[in-house]
Amino acid sequence: MHFIYERQICYALPHKRNYQPKGNPLEKLSLPKNKINVLLVENIHKSAIELFKRQGYGNVESVRDALSADELKVKLKDVHILGIRSRTKLTKDVLAAGEKLLTIGAFCIGTNQIDLKAAKSLGVPVFNAPYSNTRSVAELVLAEIIMLFRGIPQRNWGAHEGGWDKTVKGAREIRGKTIGIVGYGHIGTQLSIMAEAMGMQVRYYDIVEQLALGNATPCRSLDGLLAASDVVTLHVPETPETKNMMTAAKFAKMKKGSFFINASRGTTVDIPALADALKDGHIAGAAIDVFPKEPAGPDEKFKSPLQGLRNVILTPHIGGSTEEAQANIGGEVAEKLVKYSDNGSTLGAVNFVEVALPPQSNTTRFMHIHRDEPGVMMRITEVFSRRGINIAGQYLRTDGNIGYVVTDVIGRVKVGMGIRKELADIPGTVRTRFLYEAPRG
Repeated sequence: MHFIYERQICYALPHKRNYQPKGNPLEKLSLPKNKINVLLVENIHKSAIELFKRQGYGNVESVRDALSADELKVKLKDVHILGIRSRTKLTKDVLAAGEKLLTIGAFCIGTNQIDLKAAKSLGVPVFNAPYSNTRSVAELVLAEIIMLFRGIPQRNWGAHEGGWDKTVKGAREIRGKTIGIVGYGHIGTQLSIMAEAMGMQVRYYDIVEQLALGNATPCRSLDGLLAASDVVTLHVPETPETKNMMTAAKFAKMKKGSFFINASRGTTVDIPALADALKDGHIAGAAIDVFPKEPAGPDEKFKSPLQGLRNVILTPHIGGSTEEAQANIGGEVAEKLVKYSDNGSTLGAVNFVEVALPPQSNTTRFMHIHRDEPGVMMRITEVFSRRGINIAGQYLRTDGNIGYVVTDVIGRVKVGMGIRKELADIPGTVRTRFLYEAPRG
């Protein structure tokens, strides 16, 4: 995330290592935690529910399946914190129904199911878990590589039909073979290490220059990687540049008899073109975990041109679906949501300026989200100065569209003095909150 500018303003409180504020700075919250409604959709792991409850959030509703747009609109009217996975679609229209919505957690890597721009315009930061299922995806891909090289899909199918194809034909070890990794990020690099440990030669391609790990070799072009690899695996985000990056022309550039794996995003591959390349034998086999159109739930029928091809492994978007990964994701995202709700920290937000601030001792905290326009900061400061309230510290970050200000004022402040209303009335205001009050005494 890129920022136009950032500014630290007059922090007067100590910032010592391991500094712990005395008392309980969250003694009085803007909204008591037992009044904050949390909705978790798509069977989010119990680790998230447990973390919310440990932190005092008692109103947590968990729904097993994805909800339709109409169902979401009804639910969101009273929801403050929303957690979803990949099947729930949060459009601009749906988000507009969330009048009380403070923040959203995507309990997965991707956030393309959320209109991030619309959420940002409403002052709703979105958090995700970009690293928690890295190992799970890498393990699945490595397992699929071994199965494809051994011809397991065809032999498994044959055995189920009563066949007994006990032959070495088409069964090979992965040692010494070349893996081509497209996208050398967190998953790509972990797979690189694991594949090299299994004796494979690693080549990778990324649009951003990445440091090679181990003996991995970077390729200057995607075409060069495709031509040199015995198996190609995609680990790229969903962007306009990656949409249909693997077409009939690209499959034709791959080695004859090579394998193809996609556990990244379904829109990156022209599935009919892949099916044709598999049918004519140019591609020897494939493993696909993500698809351009995926069922919204277990009751919707899955359809794909790849069905019925015996040299293809089809899995229902389970790359990150291990107990370990989901437990890690549940805890990671829930913790980010709680920190934002409790003290305004936006560290890790994917659509918002990032601010990491711990609770401070003997201060009352306000937050203000506004359109990035001149004069807003001055007006915010004036609200407090006119009342003779001493500002202990302010932190401002902007990105050219949205500005986010956290203001700590010394001592206890009577919120009933009209501060919140006056802050909300400042031109350009998107959202304002009183976060917590300084402890008594």
